[in-house]
Amino acid sequence: MKVYLIVGEPSGDKLGGALMEGLRTLDPDIEFQGVGGPLMEAQGMTSLFAMEELSVMGIAEVLPKLRGLFRRRDETVEDIIGSGADVVVTIDSPDFCLRVLRKLRAVSAVPTVHYVAPSVWAWRAKRTDKMIGIVDHVLALLPFEPPYMERAGLACDFVGHPVVAEPLAEPTDASAFRHAHGLGAAPVVLALPGSRKGEVSRLSDVFGESLHKLAAKHPDMRVVIPAAAPVAAIVQQRVAQWPGDPVVLDPRGISVESALADKRAAFAAADVALAASGTVSLELAANTVPMVIAYDMNWLSRKLINAMLKVDTVTLVNLVSETRTVPEFLGDACKPDDIARALNLALKPGPERAAQAAAAEIAMERLGRGDEAPGLRAARVVMHVATQTGQT
Repeated sequence: MKVYLIVGEPSGDKLGGALMEGLRTLDPDIEFQGVGGPLMEAQGMTSLFAMEELSVMGIAEVLPKLRGLFRRRDETVEDIIGSGADVVVTIDSPDFCLRVLRKLRAVSAVPTVHYVAPSVWAWRAKRTDKMIGIVDHVLALLPFEPPYMERAGLACDFVGHPVVAEPLAEPTDASAFRHAHGLGAAPVVLALPGSRKGEVSRLSDVFGESLHKLAAKHPDMRVVIPAAAPVAAIVQQRVAQWPGDPVVLDPRGISVESALADKRAAFAAADVALAASGTVSLELAANTVPMVIAYDMNWLSRKLINAMLKVDTVTLVNLVSETRTVPEFLGDACKPDDIARALNLALKPGPERAAQAAAAEIAMERLGRGDEAPGLRAARVVMHVATQTGQT
């Protein structure tokens, strides 16, 4: 069986890697082709081009890159046709992936699966309209998403989130990490300013100022930044003036396994985290790390998205647990004074930390912790979609 996968950012690469592992469990002779990152390449894929070319978020941010994205769309469609794929799996990045599927469907009937249901419950409810006729099946990460897809006429399965199946570091790993980086018993603040260059550029000053204000109350604190490979260089530059003698975990030049082990140990050693909005909130919840979410974007994108937003929180832990325990500071509210105050509360023992721990437990349970690994569940659906149409 041949599977073609398309991913545009690190969170999707993680989903793709887990899915590929599940598919190989079901079919050891399976072949992969497509666009992916290091975790998917570790599972045997050679990416058609660098995944980072697709890591663009925001309406205004995409416009200058449209010509290049259209060229990559055409190259990808040609590559799919030439691959003889039995099924195409697009993972998140809908602006690019759905354009690929639309052009592909005009020339091929290969079955298609889109992994990660669009967040129509949050904004742009009509996005499902663009999937009709080009997506055969949707895989949902969140338990409340299938009804939204099914009402739009799209077959959908909740498969759980791979974060619940990812290994966690042991206390001994956390101790070793602290010793290796000279952290001692100091409070450790994880800073996660995003995996895209635009995010890091926009958020690094706000994060840095927030941490300076926090350091006024905790002068012994240390800051650890697990950087994604595509932004490691810019992170190194941007955090040089941050407080807390920043430790940047740079995954470049080391094996994927070593980079993941370092990141897991950092999460285990952390006392609190300041993070950009996104999947990282679930990673932190899996490790029971109290967090504060802060995010901003281009002025035009911010105004347009705010006008369309239908929910009062974008933090996945809050949404899945049906609580609002994780404080978030978005857009105009992304202010260092408020962020620092929230970090200080989350860093100290008290009701805020306890509430976040309880919400994290609820979220992990609802996302499938203790059940079959989400990557394997997703793989079963992909295999079914492929065989159902007689492609294998």
